[in-house]
Amino acid sequence: MAPGRATSVDRRPSPSFDPLPALPALPAATIRCCTMKAEKTLWDRVVHAVLFEGIALCLCAPVMSYVLGKSLFDTGVLTIALATCAMLWNMLYNAMFERVEKKFGFKRTVPVRIGHAVGFEGGLVLVVVLLAAWWLSISYWDAFLLEMGLIAFFLPYTYVYNLVYDKVRERLVRRGDAARVTEA
Repeated sequence: MAPGRATSVDRRPSPSFDPLPALPALPAATIRCCTMKAEKTLWDRVVHAVLFEGIALCLCAPVMSYVLGKSLFDTGVLTIALATCAMLWNMLYNAMFERVEKKFGFKRTVPVRIGHAVGFEGGLVLVVVLLAAWWLSISYWDAFLLEMGLIAFFLPYTYVYNLVYDKVRERLVRRGDAARVTEA
């Protein structure tokens, strides 16, 4: 054994343990601490929601303008209003989802992610239909069809965005943990 290395480290891998090759051997309590999923702060939730809505806004407003034959201004303002509603819903929905996830201890498998995306989008249908019908002066049926088009876009978008966001965040959290451990 190399000099200066701890000898009391529990070397049995836990199911959630993902070893970082450059880390020195540390007491087991430190290793468990560093591999736990970091809790999301309010700032984390704001960044998640703003990025989600900002990317969606850049994709949706021009397409809606073209498809509906409305001005980019009208569809842009509607998209911003919908994004604001969706952002608030996103933060609330994800906080509730993560509480349920923590309570029941399920993993974010493909079916869970699909259920997450369907639940999120289902909560927005009523607001979008009413707001779109009023702002664009279209019938509720046309607003509903618009919403179905948005759902056709947002279901896969929500799935892919959250998958990529979680992977990037996990790497960043791991890097931060590794930096804190090596500084100690």
